[in-house]
Amino acid sequence: MKYSSGRNSRWIVIVLALLLTQSQAQQKVVNVLCSVTQNWCESLGPAFKQATGIDVRIVSLSTNEALARLRAEQANPTFDVWFGGTGDPHYEAFKDAITEWYRVKAYKDLSQNMKDAIGATYTPLYQGILGFGINPKVLQERGAPIPKCWKDLSNPAYKGLIQVANPNTSGTAYTMIATLVQLFGEDEAFNVMRSFHRNVAEYTRSGVAPRIALGRGEIGIGIQFMHDLVEFKKQGFPIEIVAPCEGTGYEIGGLSLVRGAKNKANAQAFMDWAVSPGAQQLAFKAGAFSLPSNTKTPLVEDVPDPKDFKLIKYDNKKYGDPDLRTRLITRWTREIFPLPRR
Repeated sequence: MKYSSGRNSRWIVIVLALLLTQSQAQQKVVNVLCSVTQNWCESLGPAFKQATGIDVRIVSLSTNEALARLRAEQANPTFDVWFGGTGDPHYEAFKDAITEWYRVKAYKDLSQNMKDAIGATYTPLYQGILGFGINPKVLQERGAPIPKCWKDLSNPAYKGLIQVANPNTSGTAYTMIATLVQLFGEDEAFNVMRSFHRNVAEYTRSGVAPRIALGRGEIGIGIQFMHDLVEFKKQGFPIEIVAPCEGTGYEIGGLSLVRGAKNKANAQAFMDWAVSPGAQQLAFKAGAFSLPSNTKTPLVEDVPDPKDFKLIKYDNKKYGDPDLRTRLITRWTREIFPLPRR
């Protein structure tokens, strides 16, 4: 009996040691699902580790792919934080209890306009304005004018010269749909998309992708967020940025705490850090020039200022509603995507 008792005691000690080791390991990591540009995603881990000693494991997915992944893992989450991407899917994730509200420590320093637009659903991380990227040389070679408005995109001169993302995978593309619906009404918006669909060379998986073909001169027009175009323009690519004359929409990029996160304390620490001025400046260094949510973050001159553009009053809550969002994307997939383009 003495031998058995001693052996049991040793096993208890071993089990407790393993549990302690596991607990300590959990205390030193946060799993982040990242939906911004690759350079920006890759900059987060080293900076957060230096600031806190906590490791960051990052997986990059476009916004709608990220939402699908979180939804599939809802019962047993792999990730602790969702960083970046358009706001509509973040709002949908909150409404479907995939994520939960967390008030970051610097909440009072965040843009009041951004907070008012989304309420206590997710944390605003940045604002990005939807527009056109233009390669004037390509358009000139084709004898095509520079488009100034959404309805200009139907001009047959742009045949094969437009790229935009697919809304089934890209939050940028869904923002375009929601913008057009708010500008023109639903049926007319689908007529507008139908009219320029025949000019689309490719529907890309991610919203940032058109700038690559634009910079290479493979297309003349890319529909995407302006701040994603600034980096390529600064690097010397022949890109100009146009805001549609009828008005345009915008995103409030999201930062969300995953409900049931296994490293919740670390996730909250990451979110607190992510909206700090120092962390938000990482975006500029990575070539992402969206307007940061923290009003104390020093800006660089290339950040598109919402005051300089004709913005619609984008209804984030309405167009982030899961049922409406699904219906609009399904309608696009059924009515627009299958149409011939050649």
